[in-house]
Amino acid sequence: MDAAFDEMNGYGEGVREPYRALAEWLGTQRLDHLAAKSSEAETLFRRTGITFNVYGAQEATERLIPFDIIPRIISNAEWRKLQAGIEQRVWALNAFMYDIYHRQEILKAGRIPSDLVIQNSAFVPEMLGCNPPRSIYSHIIGIDLVRIGPDEFRVLEDNTRTPSGVSYMLENRETMLHMFPDLFSSNRVLPVETYPDNLLTTLESVAPANLDAEPVIVLLTPGRYNSAYYEHSFLADQMGIELVEGRDLVVHDGVLNMKTTEGYKRVDVLYRRIDDDYLDPLVFKPDSMLGVPGVFDIYRAGRVTLVNAPGAGIADDKAIYSYIPTIIEFYSGRSPILPNVETYNCRIRDQLQYVLDNLEKLVVKEVHGSGGYGMLIGPVASSGEIEAFRAKLKACPSNYIAQPTLALSTCPTLVEAGLSPRHLDLRPFVLVGDQVRLVPGGLTRVALKQGSLVVNSSQGGGTKDTWVLQD
Repeated sequence: MDAAFDEMNGYGEGVREPYRALAEWLGTQRLDHLAAKSSEAETLFRRTGITFNVYGAQEATERLIPFDIIPRIISNAEWRKLQAGIEQRVWALNAFMYDIYHRQEILKAGRIPSDLVIQNSAFVPEMLGCNPPRSIYSHIIGIDLVRIGPDEFRVLEDNTRTPSGVSYMLENRETMLHMFPDLFSSNRVLPVETYPDNLLTTLESVAPANLDAEPVIVLLTPGRYNSAYYEHSFLADQMGIELVEGRDLVVHDGVLNMKTTEGYKRVDVLYRRIDDDYLDPLVFKPDSMLGVPGVFDIYRAGRVTLVNAPGAGIADDKAIYSYIPTIIEFYSGRSPILPNVETYNCRIRDQLQYVLDNLEKLVVKEVHGSGGYGMLIGPVASSGEIEAFRAKLKACPSNYIAQPTLALSTCPTLVEAGLSPRHLDLRPFVLVGDQVRLVPGGLTRVALKQGSLVVNSSQGGGTKDTWVLQD
């Protein structure tokens, strides 16, 4: 693996321009003062109740995501390029979803193997012929980006189902503003606080047509034991909408209703944070206690909007990911602005053979895996782990993709010994409705273990505030 690009110091040639004011400020700070501020931030997060749940952990199931007080900074010119590439990508992803649930032109043209889509567990046949408002399937998308050089960002994966983490982006900023007002005064940082308003506007814009009143929007959560329950509650509160569980909703007289003390109240937009399988026991998992019986039929009839749509997960399948450049070119007629990470699809025989021959150099992922689980990171894996993965690949090659081990960029991070570089990624949150809305920045996730490339909070990663500077 090549030497990592440091976002503050480049390859050692000195402090980069976006970080100049931060570097000057850090030069005036004592380590014990920064450590005290880090402890203060943790206290603020605990008081606010910002936790995530860990399933299967022997220790306490609720944890704080570690927060690093040294921000990650992106110049305005860099952000403009990212924004253009992200907007191109989310429109293409939605065009792809509309196509495969309608005429399937991309499959007929042979640009993507038909079985990769039709036989994919994320493909929902019940969505065939369904026409969601504005032809949008994924309204809320998280695009995971990595930086591997001064001017080189790549898309690591797309999250088109129910991406999480935006509450941490917002709380990170609130915490930094509270603790370091002087630092903000010396940096012209673009705001992210408009995200809840943008989300509400986006949800309103995709309500069913011909309503005779303002649309009623609710957020459907699986409940307080879900890993992202804090975020569900936070977003509902920020938008001023009701947070509901499946038992609070009922289909009556051909519409979706919320039970209230004054009787039924019609619901027009359901921002659901539960998986497809649990959405409607009459259509999907019959033993689901989380969803609403009959909601899928009224969705197909156009009497409620589901955000994101069932079947949107087909666009973030990791095997489909390797075809995203083809998808962008097919629907836009242009090359991708933001390239993918080079990917080997193990369902293709010669690519599988390359992966088997080079396991010690590659990162291997399950096509439906998430959270950093089910991965092999070849350069740091033992010979036993490599051989175990080799057996898995041979047994079910279509279940895996592989990528080179990238030298993810680093950023100074506060550790016990002082400031030290740690690898990171970036998840901007994109809203797609009557237009694309994108606040400047996103959630920076940082691998807190020295040398680690795994940034996921469930694997010991933390977060940073992400600053996009004005020109």
